[in-house]
Amino acid sequence: MDFYKKFYFCNDFQQVRMFMIFKRKLYDKMLEWKQQWNGQYALLIKGARRVGKSTLVEEFAKREYKSYILIDFSKPSKQINELFEDMMDLDYFFMRLQTLMKVNLYERESVIVFDEVQTQPLARQAIKHLVKDGRYDYLETGSLVSIRKNIQNIVIPSEEMSMTLYPMDWEEFYWATGNEVSPDQLRQVFAMRRPMGQAVHLRWMRDLRLYMLVGGMPQAVDAYLQYKNLQMVDDMKREILKLYEVDFNKIDPSGRASKMFKDIPAQLSGNASRFMIETAIDERRSENAEIIVSEMRESMVINLAHHVADPNVGMGLTKSLYSYKMFLADTGLFVTLAFWDKNFTENVIYQKLLSDKLKANLGYVYENLIAQMLRTAGNELYYYTFPTGNGNKNYEVDFLLSRGNKIVPIEVKSSGYKTHKSLDEFCKKYPSRIGERVLLYTKDYQKDGVVTCLPVYFTALL
Repeated sequence: MDFYKKFYFCNDFQQVRMFMIFKRKLYDKMLEWKQQWNGQYALLIKGARRVGKSTLVEEFAKREYKSYILIDFSKPSKQINELFEDMMDLDYFFMRLQTLMKVNLYERESVIVFDEVQTQPLARQAIKHLVKDGRYDYLETGSLVSIRKNIQNIVIPSEEMSMTLYPMDWEEFYWATGNEVSPDQLRQVFAMRRPMGQAVHLRWMRDLRLYMLVGGMPQAVDAYLQYKNLQMVDDMKREILKLYEVDFNKIDPSGRASKMFKDIPAQLSGNASRFMIETAIDERRSENAEIIVSEMRESMVINLAHHVADPNVGMGLTKSLYSYKMFLADTGLFVTLAFWDKNFTENVIYQKLLSDKLKANLGYVYENLIAQMLRTAGNELYYYTFPTGNGNKNYEVDFLLSRGNKIVPIEVKSSGYKTHKSLDEFCKKYPSRIGERVLLYTKDYQKDGVVTCLPVYFTALL
């Protein structure tokens, strides 16, 4: 899908301004779905609010079909909702739908889009019968799709496939800025495993730091490209975070989900070995807290890295359901949330990243970024701690990846490196299980004995 732009009329400013339609990797996977399955399955695009699901799906419908109908269930008419109360006569259903929406549908050449389908359970349940009918294709988008109150009284259709749209990754961010060259260069250099020299490295690190500050939420990226003003970007991110708070209060009206969410930066900065629910909420009211965490994870606003008891290729078999670290799914939002109660001008992360002077005590920003990059690349997140033998202190391997019949341990350093003790001791503990051992840091590529020291910008290519 090519990078291109759209214009729309903005009533708030009484002027025409440019709105970006961004190139997203998921578009090509959606095209594979259309060509391979030819209407045998509906496709549900899942993702957090404001990651661009609706925009992507509507653009796909416009470009790949002769006609389409989009039903936005966040604001449907009464007549549209009533259509799904009786699906016995599909001929009558389609006739009424086309009349109400004033769109002609063409057999096997049209698609019907159910936007925010989780708010209309009957529509999602109807997918089973609509797909079996076979006349049209069906696309759905959903946020917080697993909340029990939205699905408890319906049958989830087996005729439904799903894909996940994450916040824009670094490559998509590059594309948005008009840079189609650097992503290919990064892949080539990663394959070579050679240093590129200070000039190239510093340029890529500068680009990555900008991505960390802006993030991958399309509205935030659009604000940056339009205005080149990070305070306006921060304002946009705050609006998104407010929407998430509303969603979390729907999950848990007591406010515990919201409290846990807002405590993520503080807990990561404290370098705790796991997320401490009891420090985020009143411990006396912590019953069912793990259920709330599960629903927060399903909202896709957060990422969880689980501790494993036995670090091996089947790490999911020994992961702890109660020991985990919590990250934001978008590091740009993380930067804003970390200074939620302060003015933009007091947010030292912006200042330090822009000047390349991020201190070690702000290294948790990089940890969140690496978690995001690994997860967006399709990896489950795991980590491992074990005692040093010196009091209550532990070694910690920040991330573990499974590659073939080996595991790849990763230690994260936010600046230069002097030692990588946790990584070394872990490899001594499990020598037969280790593949490549990786230090992710902010310097250029080098080898330190058997340890591969990689710049952070290579994370997604591991």
